[in-house]
Amino acid sequence: MARVLTLLVVIGLWPVPQPASPITVAAAVSLTDALNAAGEEYGQNGARKVYFNFAASNVLARQIVNGAPVDLFISADEEQMRVVEKAGLVAEGTRVDLLSNQLVVIVPDDRPRTFTSIRELLDPAFKRIALGDPAAVPAGVYAKRLLEKEGMWTAIEPRVVPAVSVRAALSAVESGAADAGIVYQSDALTARRAKVAWVVPVDRGPRIIYPAAVIRRSAVTADAKAFLAFLQSDAATRIFTRFGFAPAR
Repeated sequence: MARVLTLLVVIGLWPVPQPASPITVAAAVSLTDALNAAGEEYGQNGARKVYFNFAASNVLARQIVNGAPVDLFISADEEQMRVVEKAGLVAEGTRVDLLSNQLVVIVPDDRPRTFTSIRELLDPAFKRIALGDPAAVPAGVYAKRLLEKEGMWTAIEPRVVPAVSVRAALSAVESGAADAGIVYQSDALTARRAKVAWVVPVDRGPRIIYPAAVIRRSAVTADAKAFLAFLQSDAATRIFTRFGFAPAR
């Protein structure tokens, strides 16, 4: 009996292996489909599991600064990455410009229209124009920058329907709540009830960059760096291209 009790005590004290913590990635919501696909391929090789938190980049930057447990941040613009950098939270030498994108004008698919110029948005028929919030959401900031460059912002601003994210702007157009919207080309590829009316030429639109960096307080720094390296690989580039992104220019 004593031998049995001793064995039970030993078994009770034996350390039980714990599953490895996943890599937590805070990423711009426009990357949802592409990163889910990339994460799935990455995990097929037995690598550490990746968990994604998708939201507007300004929301994610605020969460990180406020202490959210994040290992890797991928922003839809450089400004939100600077917010995290200024807080001293980017691991030295890890920031890279990962991807680029383009803006497009979309309209509901029951009211299809093809533009010859973005100036067609000045048509009074477009009473509500959905953008990511131009005061905070990167896609909206880019759209406002474009409209200012074209000398249209003052005329368009009263009709702007600000959305909490670029996907919310897309949803507003698909539901018919907005007559048009400006979103990323990658988001337009996911649309089921909206059509692209015009693609903003790269040389006329704002420079859209998705920077990525490992967060300094990450508990799995080496794994976060390995996943970031994978996202820059040829295999990941093929995935991103399929979802409408391009390597950073």
